[in-house]
Amino acid sequence: MADVFLIIVTVVAFFILLVVGLYLVVKFQHPDDKNDAYLPKLIVILGFVTSGATVLLLPLDKANGEGYPGCDGYDTKLCGGLNMELFWSIMYWMVPVFLFLLIPFSTFYYEADDGMLMAGTSIGAKPNSRIKEALKYETFVVVIFGLIFAMTYLFLNETAIPVREVTGPSFSMGATYTITENPGGVFSLTQLAPMGDQDIAVLQLNRVNETLGTINLNINASAFYAGLLAWLGWFFFALFGGIGLAAMPLDLILMFVHRPRHMDAVEFAEAQISLRDRVNELVDCGELLKLEREQRAQEGRRGGFFNKEARKQAAEEKKTMLQFKQAVYLLEEDVEDFQNCTENYNTYNPLIPIGGLIGGICAFIISFFWILHIILYMLPETPVTPFLNDYFLWFDNWFPLFGVLSVALFSFYLLMCAVKGCFKFGLRFLFFQVHPMKYNKTYMSSMLFNIGLILLCALPVVQFCSSAFRDYARYTTINQVFNVQIEYLKFFGWFW
Repeated sequence: MADVFLIIVTVVAFFILLVVGLYLVVKFQHPDDKNDAYLPKLIVILGFVTSGATVLLLPLDKANGEGYPGCDGYDTKLCGGLNMELFWSIMYWMVPVFLFLLIPFSTFYYEADDGMLMAGTSIGAKPNSRIKEALKYETFVVVIFGLIFAMTYLFLNETAIPVREVTGPSFSMGATYTITENPGGVFSLTQLAPMGDQDIAVLQLNRVNETLGTINLNINASAFYAGLLAWLGWFFFALFGGIGLAAMPLDLILMFVHRPRHMDAVEFAEAQISLRDRVNELVDCGELLKLEREQRAQEGRRGGFFNKEARKQAAEEKKTMLQFKQAVYLLEEDVEDFQNCTENYNTYNPLIPIGGLIGGICAFIISFFWILHIILYMLPETPVTPFLNDYFLWFDNWFPLFGVLSVALFSFYLLMCAVKGCFKFGLRFLFFQVHPMKYNKTYMSSMLFNIGLILLCALPVVQFCSSAFRDYARYTTINQVFNVQIEYLKFFGWFW
């Protein structure tokens, strides 16, 4: 029977994620999207819930303890009774559905042109179908990734699990056990007789093969695709998560260090002149970029993929545009800081930088413990110390809920670090479009991008945490999936 408390906690957690997702959309959406783009908003909310639920399933899995041997019937007091295998399977499929179906379709639909802007007031002008435009591009995405998923599962779904063979004596040589009857009819460990000399003698007859063997198994599609998406997401999570571990506490603390301060007349005039000069420079740069584009359009410069010169020119144009957008973004940040120091100084909430300082200190502690845990437990072939595992297990001795909540905190923090790292990396190295999240200034395309990134990093975070907390989460269902089946997958096992 399922634990009622775990069911209540699960429902409450989903409700909290739903409320937080709705709050983020309402607070961050651009005014242009206020009464529009309902489909992308729904996808953003549900995508946030899915990513958060995927990460938070790990502590729920630990609290449920389905992998504990006693859950088979003789010691069920530590078992929650939830079908975690079903829960994980649902999340395994929900993540790719959002990544390759719902988010791309919503993005194409949001950015589709209905043709009415250029049609003006022409008589008989009919808008283009945005749904048809989105479906056209989405079909291409589904076909490409569908083929990739099908081919990889067809040829790479085999896992080679290492095993050690132990040969024991025959049953006829075994010890004789006496089991005391239990009046209640329920089996208890106290019914077994203590281990004696005869038991020890039988154990000494066991022979252990020093050479490891392997068992080759074909894993099911849901577990394979979880491993495939985790493998894809690791390339992003390893880079962005590492950057975010350092950037998260630093930026929060700098929020307090660089908090708005009142400016005197001289400082006000100097800052105003500096901002005006930067604005004029960016306006001139924008006009030049516009003229260059118009000139290339008039000259009819075209080139395909195989035209080296055309590809080089397109790459330079993209880099220049990203640099321009970066400069605009930094200027907007400085203008906002200038306004907070002048006209908005009296209405600025002083608790924001204080909250940033407190959050930065907490984030620094979590980042420090994560780095220390990686050095002491995960990097050495033989762990120096279980470290955080011992900390979580210590809670189990007197209040297990604290241990579960700590796992949830450390896991979700890694997910937020990945998002932070993506923004910091994109802003500095200009390899891709930056999609910052700003109050009342974020278009839905940027929200969809960030939700896609969170979903892409969700399964790597789960895999990383299940490996980092292997001792603490040894009885979880996900431990048997990521640390056994997926860890030894053909081809992908080389990267773990």
